[in-house]
Amino acid sequence: MSTDLVAPMSPATPSEVAAPTQAATPAAAQPAAPPAAPAAPQPLSEGERRALGVLIEKAKTTPDSYPMSLNSIVTACNQKTNRDPVTNFSDVEVEDYLTGLQRKGLVIKTITGTGRVSRWRHEAYSAWQVNKVELAILGELLLRGPQTEGELRTRASRMEPIDDLESLRAVLQTLVQRGLVVYLTPPGRRGTILTHGLYEAAELEQLKSRAPVAAGHGEDHDGSVGASAAASSRGTVALHQEIAALRVAVTELQAGMAALAERVRKLEGPDGG
Repeated sequence: MSTDLVAPMSPATPSEVAAPTQAATPAAAQPAAPPAAPAAPQPLSEGERRALGVLIEKAKTTPDSYPMSLNSIVTACNQKTNRDPVTNFSDVEVEDYLTGLQRKGLVIKTITGTGRVSRWRHEAYSAWQVNKVELAILGELLLRGPQTEGELRTRASRMEPIDDLESLRAVLQTLVQRGLVVYLTPPGRRGTILTHGLYEAAELEQLKSRAPVAAGHGEDHDGSVGASAAASSRGTVALHQEIAALRVAVTELQAGMAALAERVRKLEGPDGG
């Protein structure tokens, strides 16, 4: 009796282990199913794009300070360099943007060892299934929006090396096919302009309609053109507004200095004493 019970169990040998493989041979001979295609990118709000771009940038340029606290993300979102447009988001707004990105699977909130400070890191690699250079390109586009290929290569190279325009275009081809990058003007022309594909459809169409005609603008050896040719309409408007505000500030400063000089003159009196 015991022999009958043990017999079915005893041949736990390689030959039995291989049996399922042999039985499955006809199925294995079938063409393998292609890997699942990456999901289409989800549109992001302006604030979400800025916050995500900051996390991508800082993870590459200042890894010692990454993951980032809310305060550091707010500061980086509103910094004056490498941003278009320049913003003035509050900490409440940025936290809302991060929460929205978290729901979309693009960022994760972590807690430090002390349990007192929450920090944020992006999940763009796994969410978008991109490599380091592709993510550097997307991060730069999230921070600055529309720009020429030459400008993009120069700016993204501070995060990951991109040797030349041909190297950039080879990477862009894949991103364009996946909808992560969009050309606003026809590709293959001098000064062509592109941006990321994470806008709402109506916003993207508006950008396309406002994109300047790039051909004919001055171009350097790397394919870049002047900032005015590459900037989006909104970025240009923001620039004019900032210049106007600076002019007002200068005028007020000049008036204040004139008033101060007049007061000093009166105190000194006619004899200068």
